[in-house]
Amino acid sequence: MSTSRPPRAISLFTGVGGLDFGFEAAGFETAVAIEWDRIACETLRLNRSWPVLEGDIHQITSEEILRAGGLKAGEADILIGGPPCQPFSKSGYWVAGDARRLDDPRASTLHAYLRVVEDTLPKSFLLENVHGLAFKGKDEGLQFLLAGIADINRRTGANYVVTWAKLNAADYGVPQMRERVFLVGSREGVEFKFPTPTHFSVPSGGQEPWRTAWDAIGDLAASPNEAGLAMGGRWAELLPSIPEGENYLWHTSRGGGVPLFGWRTRYWSFLLKLAKDRPSWTIQAQPGSAIGPFHWSNRRLSTLELCRLQTFPPELQFNCGRANVQKLLGNAVPSLLAEVMARQIKAQLLERPVTGALKLIPPKRKAAFNREPTSGVAAKYMHLVGDHAEHPGEGMGNRARARRAA
Repeated sequence: MSTSRPPRAISLFTGVGGLDFGFEAAGFETAVAIEWDRIACETLRLNRSWPVLEGDIHQITSEEILRAGGLKAGEADILIGGPPCQPFSKSGYWVAGDARRLDDPRASTLHAYLRVVEDTLPKSFLLENVHGLAFKGKDEGLQFLLAGIADINRRTGANYVVTWAKLNAADYGVPQMRERVFLVGSREGVEFKFPTPTHFSVPSGGQEPWRTAWDAIGDLAASPNEAGLAMGGRWAELLPSIPEGENYLWHTSRGGGVPLFGWRTRYWSFLLKLAKDRPSWTIQAQPGSAIGPFHWSNRRLSTLELCRLQTFPPELQFNCGRANVQKLLGNAVPSLLAEVMARQIKAQLLERPVTGALKLIPPKRKAAFNREPTSGVAAKYMHLVGDHAEHPGEGMGNRARARRAA
């Protein structure tokens, strides 16, 4: 097999390029990227020279995609993409008690992904989504994709074999706990074997520990010169009373603070702060004023800190406001996890050599840090002290009871 040119990727739902940067680090070339969000497209063009088709995937034909990428059907080495995930997200279940999933119009992006697979017939494909896609008993999206690939095989004569797994980015050196489902397919019927974890929460026998938030951002200034990092809103003065690595549960009857809230009656990320000795929790795309993770210095994370925690390549540029930066980065796949997957796909499915060390893994820093001090609870919150009811359990909350009564 000739390896004179890098393997070429078609990128759907590219966003700011999290998957693409990882595949780039593994030696792939993005032949064409398709993305509907204007600011994401502007950011892609600012940082890379890839051809970018800006628009709704449902309005862009597969012929346009192939033409823009200089490809013919069957020539692309891989199709990559993470269709928008709201119908399958855990937060959707939390808010509504259940998600509409395939009945949600936003799930039509799964149809679009399958349409491009069938029309372009790449040698391999990777699809990424939230781990809610494969929740037990709520996996209609996953089953739809698997059935769709089987239909493509029948119609085209291809022999796509699909494997899937749920991966935690922290298990592969990403300084962030972020669980995602990956589907990988080979047109030639090769069964992909997912990479085994390389980093562990409790390492033993010479195993690598999880990379931490300190590894990722411990060398950066405690007070960055960036606007918009101060926490605002009703709970801003409460955050300094919560120790690093804790959230609102600190101020419940089971925590170490004062009982201001009921146990498990809020989102996990409410008043959540990073801990220096652990990976970050999942970076949010559209956090509310009190939704973390926040920096241990009681502020929002800077653009550079977000990029580091997402293991993006260095020196990316952004020409947009703070809220848009957060959205772009929070929606992205950690690029190191993409690099790990790309190297395995390159070796197993494309029979291309993989050499050298990972390019995007953060360095290990000496754990020379002190715990951040906390303050007392501000007087303005003391009226909340009391005996608060705990969440009654899954399916037992107010919304669940209201649905059963309807």
